[in-house]
Amino acid sequence: MPLPRIVAALLTATVVTASPALATDELPDLGEAARAELSPQLERRIGERILNEIRLREPSYVDDPELSDYLNHLGGRLVAASANPTADCYFFLIRDSTVNAFAMFGGFIGVNTGTLLTAQSESELAAVLAHEISHVLQSHLARQIQREKQSSVATMIAMAVGVLAARSNSQVATAAIASAQAGSIQAQLAYSRDFEREADRVGFQTLSQAGFDVRGMADFFGRLQQAGRVYENSAPVYMRSHPLTVERMSDMQNRAQSAPYRQVAGSLDFHLVRAKLRAQMGTPQEGISEFGRQLREKKYASEVAVRYGLSYSLLRAKDVAGAQREFDALAALKPSSPLLAGLAAAIRIADNDPGGAAAIYRDALQRYPQSTALTYGYAEALLTAKQYEQARLFLDAQLQLHTSDYKLHGLSARTFSATGKRLQQHRAQAEFYLLQGQLGPAVEQLQFAQQAGDGSFFEQSAVDARLRELRRLQVEEAKQKRTGL
Repeated sequence: MPLPRIVAALLTATVVTASPALATDELPDLGEAARAELSPQLERRIGERILNEIRLREPSYVDDPELSDYLNHLGGRLVAASANPTADCYFFLIRDSTVNAFAMFGGFIGVNTGTLLTAQSESELAAVLAHEISHVLQSHLARQIQREKQSSVATMIAMAVGVLAARSNSQVATAAIASAQAGSIQAQLAYSRDFEREADRVGFQTLSQAGFDVRGMADFFGRLQQAGRVYENSAPVYMRSHPLTVERMSDMQNRAQSAPYRQVAGSLDFHLVRAKLRAQMGTPQEGISEFGRQLREKKYASEVAVRYGLSYSLLRAKDVAGAQREFDALAALKPSSPLLAGLAAAIRIADNDPGGAAAIYRDALQRYPQSTALTYGYAEALLTAKQYEQARLFLDAQLQLHTSDYKLHGLSARTFSATGKRLQQHRAQAEFYLLQGQLGPAVEQLQFAQQAGDGSFFEQSAVDARLRELRRLQVEEAKQKRTGL
């Protein structure tokens, strides 16, 4: 799958170089503490850096706020029902048709789009997430790495990244390991059986506590196991990184049979997300043909989702009138979802009506105030409609609530640019870069802000103070690299 290009690159850059100082060019400088243990703070820093690398350089990373919102809502529901409901987990999608999911350091959990499309129910998808959440909450990756008792920061990080690469593509990871002469990683290519059993047990309990059908876990993994038997050498990636045994399957089935029967209907958003992913596959005409066939034959789990997929496909084909017609047909069914509001607004934008789109977003945010997709969409629509002051006020309010949202800072920078406020533009752009781990470009933007000459004394002082702070960070990073920490 595409993901290993980034992960394997990080692995190779870390383990091939003999000098720890060189190794830290690709991953965070963790200092002496990492030599003794991987604390939660250190794990988070590693995870953030790898996620930033994936976001910036991996083409298969899915940068779709609607899909991200759904996945994080579902994952958040599971975390809230877990033994550690305050755990900080973040879920992201990789566009790949294979079935896979993987837990990184710091609570970052990646899920292939193929996993969403293969799951036959929302409970099955939730079962996969619950299993991965359990790996995070039980600190399995850190415990795995620490078992090697490595004293080198570079080797420890290399092992971590090697494990992640292996879970995506064992051949890529094995090649990188061999080239680096780091054979000790070879034994870590998959979670141990003990860890897998523990993740099954904890995940099963979380799934039940969250109100899902616990049979989803055995059903989904059973289908993967059957696929492995059918295809033999091309078993699902998830099975290679999370090896299924007869014992594990029997344990999950026995737990499901002993649990009270619970039939759980999938949410509308589950069906809409799957329809959107299918509509994005192939050509727009293929989507129109497939969703149209399902409507004619009445073969669907959700008519709303099929009509949504058809409307989305028509919009992709630039048939705005057709997209609106199909959307009106699904709206007559009176469904409610932030994804439907997003599609309605996108149709208005395509019809050169950004003001109408802004009104749709504004109304939808009253019903779904936590939707980041609607938040971004509303700001974008205001900018397109040239309602700059309204956009600025809205973004200022959002940034008070979500100071670490790099996309909000990026939208704010665009708003200041449109109104000719150069100091504020570069200041916002600096935060946009910094929150993505790009310290150098952030410093450069603050230097531009210093030279803008259009800010007040207070604004200029704030820029100067922030620049001094980031330059201190640069000095600290350079010192760490020289000392090899």
